[in-house]
Amino acid sequence: MLYQLYEAQRSLMEPFADFAQAASKLYGQGAVFGQTPMAQRMAAGYDLIYRLGKDYEKPEFGIKTVKVGGDDVVVQESVEIEKPFCELRRFKRFTDDADTLRTLKSQPVVLIVAPLSGHYATLLRDTVRTMLQDHKVYITDWTNARLVPLSEGEFHLDDYVNYIEEFLRHLQSKYGHCHVISVCQPTVPVLAAVSLMASRGEGTPLSMTMMGGPIDARKSPTAVNNLATNKSFEWFENNVIYRVPDNFPGVGRRVYPGFLQHTGFVAMNPDRHASSHYDYFKDLIKGDDASAEAHRKFYDEYNAVLDMDADYYLETIRTVFQQFELVNGTWDVKSADGLLERVRPQDIRSTGLLTIEGELDDISGSGQTRAAHDLCTGVAASDHRHYEVKGAGHYGIFSGRRWRDLVYPEVKAFIAAHDKPQKATTRAAATGEDALKPATAPRRTAVKAALPATRRKASPAAARRPRATAR
Repeated sequence: MLYQLYEAQRSLMEPFADFAQAASKLYGQGAVFGQTPMAQRMAAGYDLIYRLGKDYEKPEFGIKTVKVGGDDVVVQESVEIEKPFCELRRFKRFTDDADTLRTLKSQPVVLIVAPLSGHYATLLRDTVRTMLQDHKVYITDWTNARLVPLSEGEFHLDDYVNYIEEFLRHLQSKYGHCHVISVCQPTVPVLAAVSLMASRGEGTPLSMTMMGGPIDARKSPTAVNNLATNKSFEWFENNVIYRVPDNFPGVGRRVYPGFLQHTGFVAMNPDRHASSHYDYFKDLIKGDDASAEAHRKFYDEYNAVLDMDADYYLETIRTVFQQFELVNGTWDVKSADGLLERVRPQDIRSTGLLTIEGELDDISGSGQTRAAHDLCTGVAASDHRHYEVKGAGHYGIFSGRRWRDLVYPEVKAFIAAHDKPQKATTRAAATGEDALKPATAPRRTAVKAALPATRRKASPAAARRPRATAR
């Protein structure tokens, strides 16, 4: 009932938020009541009420151009693979300058795996924009689970790993190879996906960059880790899982609602958020448009949240934060073929590993991401690199000045050091960055033929579990 009550309250607040927005404009400069006493304060107050009461929808990436070698290059978004719970989104760059075009075609291919932990992939907008200066960029754009009909099946942590494998194979088939970057939550499933591909003898990414993720959540536990360990699995299942109301396509789906996740985010630093909103009110009164707009941009992103499928969320809690199956070597993942496979990071050999942590990260504590190096023992010592960002919190390692000035040069250099020439040109686009004819992902039969015969079959219970299907 909580989800239904929340939606009822939101629907009730919507006309009041619209009224506050209209009233704010009426008291603005040059408006009907703009010259009345206290007009600026009235406008600022109504504007704040509007922003506190409005519904925040999924933001856009909004990346139209980027600088490449000093030239402006047009960026166009497209979806290359559409799955029930995720889209593989590409940011393709176009230019008419021949020299810049040659540069674009030779640059490394990077898959950025965005977190599925409450916010949309647009949270990594700054990451994408910066990476586009020197790379061909793809990103996982996760779907709000309340928009996915029940007919599409459930979504499990295993499905997440399978999605990553499919996306990596797609890029490898198209370009010959690729690099992968995971930010926060996906560091664990990305390491699992690459490990499984290595165990089968498949090609793996040339490099893995893991940023602020809970590879070993036992190290330097934060408030997030403590919540997961202090509460039982049954507590999470009984207290934070609800069914989607009937006004959404995913009606009846069991989810961890985004509004609960958002409440948890705010509860971690309530004083900071209250102070930020008061500062916004004062900036509006002073006419500090730049600071007010910066506040709007941040909270337009921060307040836009999505629901997560219950199975995926609960399995992540148990696997990553309670049983630590990755670091204990006990994690079995169900493949797209219905077989259970043990995750063995020690089988990775030809992939460089870069881990990045923020000194002041209050989400993934110090040492949690660095633990990946202890697991990937098959990677040559020269291909290991760890970087700690001094003075950076969780968001500072992938967004903002520290990301652009400190972290990105490290990421760029590591990728360049592990890159290889791409496939030979078969058909070049006139102005686009591709030097290749688009190719489809490798057929599953070919991949299956390469799998070792010793893989363990799934249990009957696992085989009966409903699975998400591709559209």
